[in-house]
Amino acid sequence: MKGQITIFLVAGFIASELLSAVPNELQAEEVFITIGGGDISGVYFPTGLAIAKMINNRRPEYPLRATVEATMGSTFNLNAIMAGYLDFGLAQSDIQYHAVTGRVNWAKKGPQKELRAVFSIHHEPLTLVAAVDPGIQNIADLRAKRVSIGNPGFTQHRIAVDALKAGGLDPKRDIFPQEVFASEAPAMLQDNRIDAYFFTVGHPSETIRMALSNERKARVVPISGPAIDKLVADNSHYIKTVIGMPRLYPGLAGQLDEVATFGVVATLCTSTRVSEEVVYTLTKIVFENLDEFRRQHPAFAGLTREGMREGLTAPLHPGAIRYYKEAGLMK
Repeated sequence: MKGQITIFLVAGFIASELLSAVPNELQAEEVFITIGGGDISGVYFPTGLAIAKMINNRRPEYPLRATVEATMGSTFNLNAIMAGYLDFGLAQSDIQYHAVTGRVNWAKKGPQKELRAVFSIHHEPLTLVAAVDPGIQNIADLRAKRVSIGNPGFTQHRIAVDALKAGGLDPKRDIFPQEVFASEAPAMLQDNRIDAYFFTVGHPSETIRMALSNERKARVVPISGPAIDKLVADNSHYIKTVIGMPRLYPGLAGQLDEVATFGVVATLCTSTRVSEEVVYTLTKIVFENLDEFRRQHPAFAGLTREGMREGLTAPLHPGAIRYYKEAGLMK
């Protein structure tokens, strides 16, 4: 485990602007933390970078320094936190849930009892992209269509299967399922090898933009209704959300103002080994400078202090609890 994590963390990015010199008398007092992001082409890495920059820009006020690592994403980050290689990491709310309850990737290891939540960030909606010509307007219209539901074992696949079942469709019998990575699906849609595909992603996404801007016309289809409402109500790691198409994808024709769907939330996690003071300080910096944080990425535009406590299925870290009580966000 240690060797594998070390190999991937060697590829970690430490932004040069995060490491500017500080007075020698402060260096001995500083605490250094490492945040696991994700692939540099996604939203997780810039999210980690934004948090680290906010921390490091306030070094004269708080003796805390942060660096960001490019990683393989949610599961990797949580394993690295549990192994002590990362102090914090970004993870999807459903992956957080599986880790803390000892399911899926943690079925053999059991519940990760030292895992702690700090706050949630942007929504990652289940996004259904469909070609216009098959006439797909909702989940039910996927019947007898060629649909990419992602690779088994991945979050996207599990959520897509849940959505199909909630919509009254058997993924094995009622559609022609294709199990490919979301990165391959837009090209398959354009080549008329599939009619639609699911993608769990933070918006705006360049992959989604490309899929909606090619010769074969496509659109984002709503995933909503009473059955979806019940699915979300029965699963604490899911949330209802909307994709604001005109704001997030300006210039694209034929898109609804908002597309209703559901999905997961990007969350910041840590462990019981990280001190209360460090978690309190990080939380305080982000929450008390939320306007600055929102400007760091379009996916953060709708963040609210109340909303940043949604989708947290691991116990809150005492440092986060301390700040939330201090700020009047919890009793």
